Amino acid sequence: MAQRQVLLIEDEPHIAEAIRFILGRAGWQVMLEANGAQALARIAELRPEAVILDLMLPGRSGLEILTDLRADPRLAATPVLMLTARGQARDREAAEQAGATAFLAKPFANADVVAALEAIAGTGTPGGAAAAVAGPGQR
Repeated sequence: MAQRQVLLIEDEPHIAEAIRFILGRAGWQVMLEANGAQALARIAELRPEAVILDLMLPGRSGLEILTDLRADPRLAATPVLMLTARGQARDREAAEQAGATAFLAKPFANADVVAALEAIAGTGTPGGAAAAVAGPGQR
C-alpha cells in the first residue's frame, strides 16, 4: 500500500523535522515547504491528502494561504490542520473562519499531531479530532 501524503508548511526547521519523524513513523510521507509565498503552488502541484499549515510563515501568513486555498475550487476540499504557537482564542477563531479543518497549538504531544492528521484525513477513530485539537490545558 502506498504511503499517504501530507504537505507540511512550516518554517522552523526543528519543528518540521520533528513532525516529519513523528508522521513518518505513523506511515505518512511528509513533504515540506518552508516559505509561505510558495505554499499554495506546492499544494496545487502535490495535491496532498492533507496539509499541516503553520500560522506564522515568511512570505505569506497561514491565514492568507488558507483563505486562497478555500477560494480555489480545485483545492478547496483539502483538509488543513492549522498548527501554531499562537493558541489564543482569537487565533483559533480566525483559523476557523478562514476554513481550517482542525487547529492544534504548539507545544503539542506527538500523539496529538498524528491523531489530528488522521482525523482530518478520514483515517482516525470517530471522535478523535475533538481530543486532538484541544490546546494545552483544554482537555
